[in-house]
Amino acid sequence: MLEVRSLAIPDVKMVRSKRFSDTRGYFCETFRRSAFAEKGISHDFIQDNQSCSERVGTVRGLHFQRPPFAQAKLVRVLRGAILDVVLDLRRRSPTFGKHVSVKLDSENDEQLLVPKGFAHGFCTLEPQTTVFYKVDEVYSPDHDGGVYWADPELAIEWPVKASEAHLSPKDRALPTFDQLASVFE
Repeated sequence: MLEVRSLAIPDVKMVRSKRFSDTRGYFCETFRRSAFAEKGISHDFIQDNQSCSERVGTVRGLHFQRPPFAQAKLVRVLRGAILDVVLDLRRRSPTFGKHVSVKLDSENDEQLLVPKGFAHGFCTLEPQTTVFYKVDEVYSPDHDGGVYWADPELAIEWPVKASEAHLSPKDRALPTFDQLASVFE
């Protein structure tokens, strides 16, 4: 059984699969195309990605890809926990420039559906956190983009101070939201 609910930005969805537990542990079907399609999620996921972050306070993002290589993502945590953040970059959207954040962890069987037109990022809440996500378009370095994660204009309540966050040099140099050229019309 699959449960889908919209978040404060309705196109962003939480997806929960039913967990079957017994003395051995548990089993959970995390993706079946037909079950997702019955709930109105019909993305053609073509690539799987996985990251492992060693330290608490590791921030990855806020990332997106420009058209024609824009990506929808289905994100879940295999080990550990994250604060997952999604920022609406669709200029004509009533929620343009707004964000939603949710905690995902390896125990809650929830996945986050991030549609095209959004920047996505997360901060690890536990060491050795492993994040897995499906995308519906291949990675294209020429179409890679991002927004600076700690931009005060965005007012995202991150669980780590900017001075204590672990970032890649690339993420440290991303433009602020007001410096970002229009990407998704």
